Amino acid sequence: MSRAPFRIAALDAGERDRSRFDSGTPALDRYLKEQVSQDIRRRVAACFVALTDEGRIAGYYTLAAASVPLPDLPEALRRKLPRYPSVPAIRMGRLAVDVAFKGQGLGGALLVNALHRAAGIEVGAVVLIVDAKDEQAAAFYLHHGFIAITASPLTLFLPLASVSRP
Repeated sequence: MSRAPFRIAALDAGERDRSRFDSGTPALDRYLKEQVSQDIRRRVAACFVALTDEGRIAGYYTLAAASVPLPDLPEALRRKLPRYPSVPAIRMGRLAVDVAFKGQGLGGALLVNALHRAAGIEVGAVVLIVDAKDEQAAAFYLHHGFIAITASPLTLFLPLASVSRP
């Protein structure tokens, strides 16, 4: 049996060389290189990185607490939920893969890891939400079963009840 090519771990505020990371999207690269440490220290977000055997960051994603207005969810899901103005959610704020590792399924593997992590959190959350940066990113999430919020087609969600726990 072969070993997984990447190890996914939480990024500590000061660890890992992030200077080489290049996803091809300057805003995602800048966030990892310049902002993520502050967000981790301030507990605004948690960051998880895919590491090669050499310790190079091949990809990353972030998770943070969020909420979704109940009316933004489809009626079928709303019927199963309490009638609160909004429901708890986990937001995947960013997901990026270094260009050197694209085409290897790492984006999907990071997404699955984020879903399992969100479903396993011991704090209540109904959905994992994402804000796709563009239509291509939205297509990635739609391919993985996410549903677009009608009022904002680049905001998508997946009910955490549909995620099997690892």
